[in-house]
Amino acid sequence: MATLTKFSSQIDAEVLDELRAYSKAEGRTLSSVLTEAGKLLLGRVRVRPAFHDAVIEVMNENDELLRRLAK
Repeated sequence: MATLTKFSSQIDAEVLDELRAYSKAEGRTLSSVLTEAGKLLLGRVRVRPAFHDAVIEVMNENDELLRRLAK
């Protein structure tokens, strides 16, 4: 089980209201929703550079094939 840490921050009131409503509708705690949101954000920003690098590598490796397909 993960260690939970208390912290204090500020958030847009409308966003907080929506997060609270979502967590209530899903039968979850606000803490679990915020943790999931943080993990999703971090996963997204970490994948972008890796995906970009992989696309560039594939394009470089298959330059001739891609040129022929483009015709």
